[in-house]
Amino acid sequence: MRYTHSFGKTNKQAPHDADSANARLLIQGGFIDQLAAGVYSYLPLGLRALNKVKNVIREEMDALGAQEILMPALTPKDNWVQTGRWDEIDVLFKLEGAGGKEYALGSTHEEIVTPLVKKFVNSYKDLPVAVYQIQDKFRNEPRAKSGLLRGREFSMKDLYSFHQSIEDLDEYYEEAIAAYNKIFQRLGIPAIVTEASGGDFSKYSHEFQTPTESGEDTIFVCDKCQYAQNLEITEYQDGDACPKCDGIMRQMKAVEVGNIFKLKTRFTDAFDFHAAGEDGQEHDVYMGCYGIGPSRLMGAIVDVHHDDQGILWPKAVAPFPVHLITLNAKDEAVKDKILRQAETLYQDLDQAGLEVFWDDREVSAGEKFADADLIGLPLRLVLSEKTLKENSVEWKERAQTESRLVKLEQIIESAKSFIQS
Repeated sequence: MRYTHSFGKTNKQAPHDADSANARLLIQGGFIDQLAAGVYSYLPLGLRALNKVKNVIREEMDALGAQEILMPALTPKDNWVQTGRWDEIDVLFKLEGAGGKEYALGSTHEEIVTPLVKKFVNSYKDLPVAVYQIQDKFRNEPRAKSGLLRGREFSMKDLYSFHQSIEDLDEYYEEAIAAYNKIFQRLGIPAIVTEASGGDFSKYSHEFQTPTESGEDTIFVCDKCQYAQNLEITEYQDGDACPKCDGIMRQMKAVEVGNIFKLKTRFTDAFDFHAAGEDGQEHDVYMGCYGIGPSRLMGAIVDVHHDDQGILWPKAVAPFPVHLITLNAKDEAVKDKILRQAETLYQDLDQAGLEVFWDDREVSAGEKFADADLIGLPLRLVLSEKTLKENSVEWKERAQTESRLVKLEQIIESAKSFIQS
């Protein structure tokens, strides 16, 4: 993509109400645009990053054996009444349709997925089964804040699993924890498995918490074995001994980037969902749910990976891995040569499978470099009169302070090796 063709530009002024690094940098960098509190448009750079987060999640869900579906976001009141949650969930967006029928915009989808799966499961032979979707959710948060970390409309991956026994649910639950850990590892953010309230379902649920000062949660984490509990359930204080090892429990701020529950029969009972066992008798169906917010993850990545100049995108989710910059020359013949060389390099990188964001604007070198740091793509390649004299390109990795010259004929293989490492 050429900068001059890109919809969405960088902004030198930080939003006056930005209360987190991700809110400030994603808006300044031209990734998102705020329509209202907790409601954002994703511009081309931001949508590319969000889709890459989703793709990592999708790959690991598929590897877990789950099947992707897509359920309606507009959900009838009757389903919520059947589970007793129409008046219980205070963040539901409720609306009235034609004929006086009432609906809610989905804040979660247990009420929809449970009767859906029931239609296709008759006996133990159809179990276990796991389905997931990636869809926008809606929650009427009293205070949307911290950019993408708490929105009123947000992207959610919700996975639901159904089992013939609690033992089978327990086994799948552990597999889901492993899959989640792999997702966060691939996305380049720390995620601490944290015990939290299990509500009406279990003693504990498990949250995946990423330490950040923008986070709304307080957790206590062992500095040695990483055992952790959320403040809402813990009896620990900062400096207490860890109950699992000889480490010390430390207090920190964090943002929840994932949450998993053993729902057991809470929703299958509500919809009279049972399945015939090997003995021919009807048996309970046990259920688990597993959530990750791709948009919140995107915000958390920026909160974790930034410096004073801008974002430092991990390679797995950078909207483009390569930021190509051409610097103007006073001599028109030299300028044309730079542009011709840039066009060739741009095409060669693209053919090698390396996506390129080319800053081809007629602005100063200082402005281009400042924008490159703000946008934060992993690798910056600069073509200028100086580099052409050396038959080279200036190579600078966003996470490093030093640059170096790399010969033009070595750029493609060097870039491929860097991005794949």
